[in-house]
Amino acid sequence: MATHKVAVITGAGRGMGAAAAAELAGRGYRLAVMSPSGAPEVAKAHQALGVAGSVSIPADLDRLVDATLVRYGRIDAVVNSTGHPPRGKLLELSDADWLAGVDLLLLNVVRMARLVTPVFLRQGSGSIVNVSTFSAFEPSLAFPVSSALRAALAGFTKLYADEYASRNIRMNNILPGFVESYPVDADTVRQIPMGRAGKLGEIATTIAFLLSDEAGYITGQNLRVDGGLTRSV
Repeated sequence: MATHKVAVITGAGRGMGAAAAAELAGRGYRLAVMSPSGAPEVAKAHQALGVAGSVSIPADLDRLVDATLVRYGRIDAVVNSTGHPPRGKLLELSDADWLAGVDLLLLNVVRMARLVTPVFLRQGSGSIVNVSTFSAFEPSLAFPVSSALRAALAGFTKLYADEYASRNIRMNNILPGFVESYPVDADTVRQIPMGRAGKLGEIATTIAFLLSDEAGYITGQNLRVDGGLTRSV
């Protein structure tokens, strides 16, 4: 009997997380999905394991990974997707805002990696994709917490890749631009060379590619999927 790959997806209740769940289910993955509501619609649609929890709470991540292993006996892929951190003017953001961002955008990935890497090592392979943002390398004052902490995430991702690449375990970041799941005003659209917001399906298929064996020689990278929005080369 064929062994189906198993993917864990956080932030799966809507937007890019839900789109990734649909794409991976269509490719034959068995899924475990988490959101504050347990992503019941997503879990039902894909016959997935649904867990209610927050990526900012270590015990919830523990429950997600434990429940996945009980149900499926393995984990092959992880998609770390989150909500949005606090926003505000740079020096008006409080310590609590910044610390909430650390939990939501950086420590969620570190904690998940601690949980699943031993599983990957036993299995001999594994892949993680973190949903980051275009502003990780071109910081935007509109998104100060996200810009600063996702630059830190890029550093962690490279360190993780260096540590585990020889064990056939990979980690990459996808850096979306403005995506259709949130309103994009006309001024913003004019800044995007492709002249439109990204489609959720475009983000999801890129995530699926980075998780796949076809991307087996790609690790520690930050892949922009932004319609040409960022200017750096």
